[in-house]
Amino acid sequence: MPVRENSWWPGAVAIMALSAPAVAQDRVADPVTDAVRTAAPLPGRPDVPSPPPEAQLVPAAPAAVDHRALEPQPVVEDPLDETLLPGRRRPGAARAILPDRVVQNNPGAVGAPALDTFPTADVPLPDRWRLIRALCPDKTFVAVQAICRSTRDPYHQNILKGDVPLDPHKVRWLPIHGEDWFAVLSAISDTVVEPRSFPTPVGVQTTSRPGSLDVFGRASSLLVAQTFTASASLIKGSTAFKPPEIEYRLTLAFNYNYARVNERRILFVEPSRAPSRHDGFIGLQEAFVDYHLRNVSDRYDFDSVRMGVQGFQADFRGFLFNDNQPGVRLFGNRDNNRFQYNIAVFGRLEKDTNSGLNDIAQTPRRDIVVIANVYRQDLPVPGFTSQILLAYNGNRERRGVEIDDNGFPVRPALLGDLRGREYDVGYIGYNGDGHFGRVNLTVSGYLALGQDRNSFFTGRPAQIRAFFAAAEPSYDIDWLRLRASALFASGDSDPYDNTESGFDAIVENPIFAGADTSYWIRQSIPFAGGGRAVGINGRNGILASLRSSKDQGQSNFNNPGTMLLGVGADADLTPEVRVSGNLNHLWFQTTETLQALRSEGSIPTAIGWDLSAAATWRPRMTQNIVFRLSGALLQAGRGFTDLFTQSGGSGRFHSVLANAIVTF
Repeated sequence: MPVRENSWWPGAVAIMALSAPAVAQDRVADPVTDAVRTAAPLPGRPDVPSPPPEAQLVPAAPAAVDHRALEPQPVVEDPLDETLLPGRRRPGAARAILPDRVVQNNPGAVGAPALDTFPTADVPLPDRWRLIRALCPDKTFVAVQAICRSTRDPYHQNILKGDVPLDPHKVRWLPIHGEDWFAVLSAISDTVVEPRSFPTPVGVQTTSRPGSLDVFGRASSLLVAQTFTASASLIKGSTAFKPPEIEYRLTLAFNYNYARVNERRILFVEPSRAPSRHDGFIGLQEAFVDYHLRNVSDRYDFDSVRMGVQGFQADFRGFLFNDNQPGVRLFGNRDNNRFQYNIAVFGRLEKDTNSGLNDIAQTPRRDIVVIANVYRQDLPVPGFTSQILLAYNGNRERRGVEIDDNGFPVRPALLGDLRGREYDVGYIGYNGDGHFGRVNLTVSGYLALGQDRNSFFTGRPAQIRAFFAAAEPSYDIDWLRLRASALFASGDSDPYDNTESGFDAIVENPIFAGADTSYWIRQSIPFAGGGRAVGINGRNGILASLRSSKDQGQSNFNNPGTMLLGVGADADLTPEVRVSGNLNHLWFQTTETLQALRSEGSIPTAIGWDLSAAATWRPRMTQNIVFRLSGALLQAGRGFTDLFTQSGGSGRFHSVLANAIVTF
């Protein structure tokens, strides 16, 4: 019997197909039945309300059978069925000849109706954070309990971490208005246990062991430090897609440290003091207001200004300036964030000697830093970011003497003629970070130009002409990253001329060649015999700059310079465990400055081999809990041995660092 288009036969076939028992897969296919069975279900109607949640939890009772619905129903032909869906057809239906394309051009035609013309069950929500949290009070919704957590849990949606806005009615004591204010609270515990050894100078007054006088005494020492940092931010504006409108931030840090050495007059200037020290200090690390000036595009390119004590890193790896200091910073971006800029002016606070934290109780230093840099992504190739930097450091601390908390002079450094110094120095730099295909690359280069008002060798003004270059390429092979490191900082080859060519930074904290895992970078080595309370290098610094202190001293461009070549590897054994290793060879670029200060005829340039390894464990694959254990060994080269190794010494020095960081 032929099937007519307006017949009730397709409906009857569908009913029989649903009620008939299953048949073998090799049956003869009925095209009409297959067309009905494989037809796509009709979309659900938006105006039909969903059942309440409690009804979804209980299995629904079987619905009563409407026998009238099972009766054959006439099919009414829709004349617009084909014209509204050109080129489309129902599954199994005969393909119709497509009509000619209709082009609509109706000037003055009536526009589409308003959205509220038709009934709808969709209720718009004012924000995204109330969509799921509204179900949290009802314990029956087991599927959403993963986000219904305590405010003490930092791993899930948390009002204390800025995930949910504050209710102004519940925090009336805060000067906020509106429902777009967020609070971000954080607390960090940083624990360090550090057994180490370094050349320890001794003398008639500084040894407690009769008969043990030598240029250097027992080298072993111990440092234990505990730092608690608390930070609070109040932010206006949803920052998921745009910068904050305004932000207030305050960060305080408390440090307690214990140090023990084997010789006197290392920790304190008085030889009567015991060779151990307990100390504690509270420092102000951040206190700023960040104000959003304007948006300059619909992609939220912006300009903002930040005023107050703030952290700033001038380049990718912290070679030139990386510190928390008071200042004013104008910053922003353009071209969908591909272009970024900073213009900043900083003063400098005095630092607590033993913790390195900001000391606001002391008079600020007469030292100014001005930095302007520009970042451009995808230059010169996609995936590589280039930065151009200009910086100026003006120091006016020639008059007066600064003594640190342990009694040692730090300004001026006790080198040369012991007179105070002032200087103006400018830096021109290029930095790059990214990748060229499979090869990752970080590069940095600086030229330092300026004038030292009083060279401590000649007592006359001297021109500053120094340069610096560093590169660290790496290559990833699955879970393994292979690295190479190279660094060159120029040294002063003639300390008695009118040019100072030893490169020095403003405040360096480099992330390079193993960073603080490395012995040379982590430890500060006293320059005994050539200066009092002066280090050949600075703690957490890579330059052999002959400064009294990296934090409290002045930059010194009469230095021997530094060269480094190294290799290393990072292996991600699991998402939680990383193992790293580094092998660096270090040299002084030139030793004429050291020879003049030590009154020696010749000093070799080789510092030695620096071998280090570290293991890092992140139990939850986040930065909230991090444990790190590292060890480093310095095998002294001929230059280091000439300067620092005592008679009969082994020439090996070690550093062990156990570090635990817990963040809320």
